[in-house]
Amino acid sequence: MPDEEMDFMPIIPLNETEGENLDDTNIPEELPILPLRNTVLFPGVVIPITVGRDKSIKAVNESYKTDKMVGVLAQKDSSVEDPQITDLVEVGTVAKIIKLIKMPDGGTTVIIQGRKRFRMKKIITDEPYFRANIELLGEDNIVNDEHFDATVSSLKDLAAQIIHLSPNIPSEAAIILRNIENASFLIHFISSNLNSEVKEKQSLLEIDDLKKRSEKLMHLLQRELQFAELKNKVTTKTKTELDKQQREYFLQQQLKSIKEELGGDSNDRELQDMIKKGEAKKWPKAAKDLFQKEIEKLERMHPSTPDYSIVYNHVDLMLDLPWDEITKDNYDLKRSKKILDADHYGMNKIKERILEYLAVLKLKGDMKSPILCFVGPPGIGKTSLGKSIANAIGRKYVRLSLGGLHDESEIRGHRKTYIGAMAGRVIQSIRKVKSSNPVMILDEVDKVGKDFRGDPSSALLEVLDPEQNHSFYDNYLELEYDLSKVLFIATANDINTIQPALRDRMEIIELNGYAMKEKVEIAKRHLIPKQKEAHGLKDVNLNLNDKVIEEVIENYTRESGVRELDRQIASIMRSMAKDYAINGKVKSGLRVSDVHRILGKPRYSNEIYKNSPLPGIAVGLAWTYVGGDILFIESILSEGKGDLKLTGNLGNVMKESASTALTYLNANAKKLNIDQELFKKKDIHIHVPEGAVPKDGPSAGVTMLTALASAFTGRKVKPYLGMTGEITLRGLVLPVGGIKEKVLAAKRAGLKELILCWQNEKDVQEINSDFIKGMKFHYVKNMQQVLDLALS
Repeated sequence: MPDEEMDFMPIIPLNETEGENLDDTNIPEELPILPLRNTVLFPGVVIPITVGRDKSIKAVNESYKTDKMVGVLAQKDSSVEDPQITDLVEVGTVAKIIKLIKMPDGGTTVIIQGRKRFRMKKIITDEPYFRANIELLGEDNIVNDEHFDATVSSLKDLAAQIIHLSPNIPSEAAIILRNIENASFLIHFISSNLNSEVKEKQSLLEIDDLKKRSEKLMHLLQRELQFAELKNKVTTKTKTELDKQQREYFLQQQLKSIKEELGGDSNDRELQDMIKKGEAKKWPKAAKDLFQKEIEKLERMHPSTPDYSIVYNHVDLMLDLPWDEITKDNYDLKRSKKILDADHYGMNKIKERILEYLAVLKLKGDMKSPILCFVGPPGIGKTSLGKSIANAIGRKYVRLSLGGLHDESEIRGHRKTYIGAMAGRVIQSIRKVKSSNPVMILDEVDKVGKDFRGDPSSALLEVLDPEQNHSFYDNYLELEYDLSKVLFIATANDINTIQPALRDRMEIIELNGYAMKEKVEIAKRHLIPKQKEAHGLKDVNLNLNDKVIEEVIENYTRESGVRELDRQIASIMRSMAKDYAINGKVKSGLRVSDVHRILGKPRYSNEIYKNSPLPGIAVGLAWTYVGGDILFIESILSEGKGDLKLTGNLGNVMKESASTALTYLNANAKKLNIDQELFKKKDIHIHVPEGAVPKDGPSAGVTMLTALASAFTGRKVKPYLGMTGEITLRGLVLPVGGIKEKVLAAKRAGLKELILCWQNEKDVQEINSDFIKGMKFHYVKNMQQVLDLALS
């Protein structure tokens, strides 16, 4: 039979040592070079390759006609179609062409056997194909090495395990492996069939030391075995799960058939009850159609299927929602006013706004509910006022706490496809109160969070927009719901942290802190009766007169609201309850000395404002989200170069106010009788106590200038004097905000005189004159007036 017509060629050579024992003299020093794209040839291994490139076909044909020897080199990058000599690796294998087969499509398949490793020394020509000078690389003959023998044995075992775990490799491969005796050929055969990248195979071929090559191969085999085990585990697990699901499906179908024979079950009765409820429900057409569709879906599903509970819960929510169910408003304005006055002392502006809303409803019969936002310090009754409003107009009340909310889905709901999905908090609240027109309190709207899960503030835009909320879409409900009849009341401590677009949709009503007289009345009307009842003293004759309450307010609290006052009254009541439990009686009227005995020594004192022991200290007024507060500004001069140092955790605006004040004094030193040289020879240090508390804003400008002027002139600031206002480089005093809070804080602290901008006079006039009795106000236009009034 002619050589070209052989139709069978073994991949394993019949003589394993054939490739190894070839005499080096039979291999010429100059060989045609055959680039291989996706594989690496190892000595002794037989592989078939398809030759398609013109250069490669010429090289193979030319070699086949002569000594049938070619130098095989792997390409560095298999994507290169026409490789140059720089695209080939340097170390390859001398191969003998065993068989050349012409294919019907014009291509050529060549069966080659690796002989010896070689290194390419120099390229001779690249036309019509690559020819190069080569240097043969030898192999060490390892004899009687137990470590090497053990490695070879381990390689056989690892390869056998991979064959066993890989369904694509025929089991005969394991038999072939077991029958290979030559260690070198075994290493080369396994390396050739390794499921690794060409780079890793090439690195194996380039290792001269056979022992090191076997150790590297061991590492690669172990990695491949781990991958094969993991792949087999995943495949087995998936198959098991599919088998389990099929088994459950057949069992469920059988169970369904048995139940049908027995005449139905409890799930059918539940569905019938749902259908009856749905027929009695007054709801929009879209809701009715969706309900019908979901019921039909439930009838087709088996109760034990995973989707059944999802659809069931959705239908249950639709039935529970009060689609057109509203409570009737009480339009008796006198009664409403009486309830509001009984529940809360003061707050006239809010009460007037609610009565206006009721009046329009009474006259018109229908009106879009306003979106109100109560802004004020903690503890003044913003949240409880919402409940009082609900009682006054005869509506149901529900509270939605937004503090720390950071997921948009909490407002709009989760999509039903998620595990544990539920409707948004708005829809849940409506479902809870069973009314479409409740008073809904959105508590702490200024403390809504924002992160990668979404921005709840943006979701609230739809809820709080009267033009949009008649068709609020909840992702879980998958229907539009009318929220236009809901009276939304938001509460906040700091309006600046509310998103501007959200703030624009709300009617802001500012609530100021309570004055002394208001706190006394609140204590007498609400706090004392509440704490007496809470401590079992409801029927005991126990009274706190105005003087005692004022003592508690003045010396034991510093707040805009009444929470701390409530806690102090609770402490007094606990002490009284203990006395009553031990002695069976208590004093009917408490004295100031009793307050000191129960609550301890006074925590706060107004004496610190009486005298400024040193020049350079002034008292300012500040506004924080917890209300007004008193702020000391301290300044001192020391030897230096005229540097300004600011401490006390100050913000950028406050630092700029200090720089402005210093520049103004420097520019007007002569007019103010200040030695100009002081600004060059003295360092100025301004400190604002309570350094742990961040401070910012322009309102401390006049206070800083007064403190600096006092330090430079050596004149003390008048006692019991406070001030607030922004300053300019020209020495003008500008108005600031939060005047009522600041004035009430000054009154609480015992200050007797205040310096304010003349434009803030209107704000002072809005304060009840009884609350600021005994205080003197100075309204100024420029800093010269401030210094004339402040410095003694």
